[in-house]
Amino acid sequence: MCGVLTEALSTVLREPVALTVAGRTDAGVHATGQVAHADLPADLDAAWLVRRLARLLPPDVRVRAVTPVPEAFDARFSALRRHYRYRVATAAHGAEPLRARDTLSWPHPLDLTAVTIASELLLGEHDFAAFCKRREGATTVRALQQLSWTLAEDGVVEAAVSADAFCHSMVRSLVGALLDVGRGRRTANWPAELLTRVERASDVPVAPAHGLTLVAVDYPPDAELAARASATRRRRVLGAP
Repeated sequence: MCGVLTEALSTVLREPVALTVAGRTDAGVHATGQVAHADLPADLDAAWLVRRLARLLPPDVRVRAVTPVPEAFDARFSALRRHYRYRVATAAHGAEPLRARDTLSWPHPLDLTAVTIASELLLGEHDFAAFCKRREGATTVRALQQLSWTLAEDGVVEAAVSADAFCHSMVRSLVGALLDVGRGRRTANWPAELLTRVERASDVPVAPAHGLTLVAVDYPPDAELAARASATRRRRVLGAP
């Protein structure tokens, strides 16, 4: 999405545009609440830009609004938290055809009680190295604020996952581990036990990308944007204030 939108903006404005997004998603992951920022001319007509981009962008990418923000705003580093949803179809017939692109068909039992217990044990600030693809020099300490499961329509289960930030493949790995708990292959304590590891756990399955959607990104009031960005850029250590 970032590359496609950057190219479209550069074409419309007839000059190179540097785009920063709130969160880079794995290939195949969807986003309905992505946020991005770029330095654009102050006199640009926002409504015109939205219409112009709609003509250039592919059908699966849309810019819903363009809004001026304070200079201190940074789509990535100013974010307070990101919210994801993962959809799992547990019905025997699988995902409904119109939702097959964003819903995983799960042909196994799913014990939601066990999954909920396992999820609650993961909440809080931890080193999620066991659930992250390693990036040199990057911290894997994250504050997981929500990990809840609800039964929606027609046998679809939705996982709501929120954190201040996520490392690469973290959400899909958490979901994959919890689905293993739900089908009875692992105990409810197993995902939390992995938090003692300092490297990615090879026995953690990664849930398919298409079931995951970034649905929202939260930001602080304008007066706190710069301080939030500064705090986010500092390397994080478990237990540090």
